[in-house]
Amino acid sequence: MSLIPAFELGLWNAWIFLLPSLLLMLLSLRMFKEKRAPAPSARLSKTKMSFCVFSKLIYFLAVIYSVFLPLGLGTIWFYVGIPITLMGLVGSILVLVDWTNTTDGKVVSSGIYRYSRHPMYVTEVLLLLGASIASASWFFLVFPIIVGVGAVYFIKLEEAQCIGHYGKAYREYMNSTPRLIGIPKSSKMED
Repeated sequence: MSLIPAFELGLWNAWIFLLPSLLLMLLSLRMFKEKRAPAPSARLSKTKMSFCVFSKLIYFLAVIYSVFLPLGLGTIWFYVGIPITLMGLVGSILVLVDWTNTTDGKVVSSGIYRYSRHPMYVTEVLLLLGASIASASWFFLVFPIIVGVGAVYFIKLEEAQCIGHYGKAYREYMNSTPRLIGIPKSSKMED
């Protein structure tokens, strides 16, 4: 991995993975807005909210930078980064499928949501992490770190909103499902 980031326009750059991710994110934002968006019931401090917004801006900057970031084709970094990137991309698709297949007014708790209450953030960070490894760029590694820290604040806000919206059903879901990733504690939640 190089300390000085590469910067060249090319077909085999990191955008190959980040552009589909951005499109999935925009699609999910539209879908979440149209379907079951919990009413805001919690507030973050001004500093934390600023960091949340900053981390989302960083994600879009990562997408723009990825257009100019060549993948490390043929290197060990490329072969290590590709599976991580693909896990993030496939996970993002599974998140959308699970949301789409859940009845309105119900907590999304099936599929990938059985293993994580916030798989969107996990898959987003995985995708950025994989792209930074596949492109052998230490500089690009800053993006998944900032997005991951920003997700911590978003998660707190979203969980408070979900408790306000779903009540007891979401509390039961919280008790049986890990926040980020892991093995479910019980199978009490309906699929």
